[in-house]
Amino acid sequence: MNTTPTHLMLLLLLLAVVLLFCILAGATAGLLARLDGATYAKALMHGAVTFAGCATLSLALLTFVIAAV
Repeated sequence: MNTTPTHLMLLLLLLAVVLLFCILAGATAGLLARLDGATYAKALMHGAVTFAGCATLSLALLTFVIAAV
């Protein structure tokens, strides 16, 4: 498979967007858990689980799209 620099740059940009989206989702989940009355540890765990789930789904979708193209 011959990858061009354009494809690599597009992949890096997509990975950066996925990372930012997952960080935002995790931080939001942790904040909402904390506002709901959870302890700091429990809120951090909510954020971490949300980040991991979001990253898993986003990277799986990104892999599917790259394989299809």
